[in-house]
Amino acid sequence: MSSQPIEFFYFDLGNVLLYFDHDRACRQMAQVADAPVEQVRDVVFFSGMQVRYETGEINTAEFHAYFCQQTGRSPSEDKLAWAASDIFELNHPVIEIAQSLHGQGRRLGILSNTCACHWDFCSAGRYAFLHECFQHYVLSYEAKSMKPDPGIYRAAIDQAGVASESIFFVDDRPENVAGALECGLDAVLFIGADRLREDLAARGIQVG
Repeated sequence: MSSQPIEFFYFDLGNVLLYFDHDRACRQMAQVADAPVEQVRDVVFFSGMQVRYETGEINTAEFHAYFCQQTGRSPSEDKLAWAASDIFELNHPVIEIAQSLHGQGRRLGILSNTCACHWDFCSAGRYAFLHECFQHYVLSYEAKSMKPDPGIYRAAIDQAGVASESIFFVDDRPENVAGALECGLDAVLFIGADRLREDLAARGIQVG
C-alpha cells in the first residue's frame, strides 16, 4: 500500500464494474451465424484473434472478415458485434462505490482489456455511469497494449497526470494487479464490494 495520498482511481471494467459472460457471447454469435458453438469458441478464443482484437492489432471489420472466413458463414458485421457484446450485467455495489467517489469530487478512470465492439456497446448510453463517473478511459485496443504488459500502465499513468504511487487501481485478475504494482500503482485484487470498501478505508477514503 502506498504511503502517498490517492489522487486518482482506476477501475477495471469486466468483472469489476460489469460482469460478463463469454459463454453467452459464443452462444449468441453461433446463433446469428448459424454455426456450432464450439466452432465459434475455437475461432474467437483459441485462435488468438480475440487477443489481436483487444490489442488493436485488428479492427472490427477485420475481426468480422476472419470470423466469416474461418466459419464459412456470413452474418452481418452489426449482428455479429451485437451478439459478441450483449453479455454484460451491472455490478451495482461497485458502481455505487464509484458514484460515491465521484460525488466526493475525486478523479476516476477505467483501465480495461477490451475490444472496440465491447466498448462501443457499453459506452453507447446503456450504462450512463460510465460517462457520469469516469473522465479517463485507458482501453487496451486503443493503447495497443494489454494488462499485464507495462505499456498499458504507462499509458494510464500518463492520462492520470499524477505520480504512479498516487494512483489506486482495482482489478479482478492477480496477474494484472501484479503488473500494476510493478509499475508503481497502488493496486488491489477485487474480491467483492465489501473488501473494496475496506481497501479504500485503509487508505483513509470512506465511501457511502
